[in-house]
Amino acid sequence: MKAALILAFALAAGPAGAQSVLFVLDQTQLPFDLGPGARANAPSNIRNAPAQFANSSGNPANSSAAPGNAPSNPANAPGGRNAIVTPDGGHAGYATRTGGALNLFSAGGRRIAYQPAGGHTKSLMSDRGEWCGTVANAQGGGFAFGLTLTCARRFFD
Repeated sequence: MKAALILAFALAAGPAGAQSVLFVLDQTQLPFDLGPGARANAPSNIRNAPAQFANSSGNPANSSAAPGNAPSNPANAPGGRNAIVTPDGGHAGYATRTGGALNLFSAGGRRIAYQPAGGHTKSLMSDRGEWCGTVANAQGGGFAFGLTLTCARRFFD
């Protein structure tokens, strides 16, 4: 119940346009099917592994060197359609889907997390092979990214 209220708030309070919102979640409050215990979401599931080419940071489509993923791309800048904002309106970074994976980058272009390619999970993983959170489509476009505190902090390191 608590997780549903938090997610509903994040979706309703999302930024204007197609921008996305980032919020910290309590993994213990998520329903099983959204958490890392479900097989489709597990970091140990080979389809979620950062070593899979479609998910890999070594894949040019997942690199900030790709023009669509570059921090200098106006769509990725504060106010751009790919921007990720915090609930208080701060700029955390940007999210792009150039290849199969949905990539979350810090404002400086460092990849923080990804939603594995293939559409089998709503989970977000890190290049370290850990479960980072979950993603949902937000009203008006964009996404709501619920991340663990550990992963969310990496946007600001």
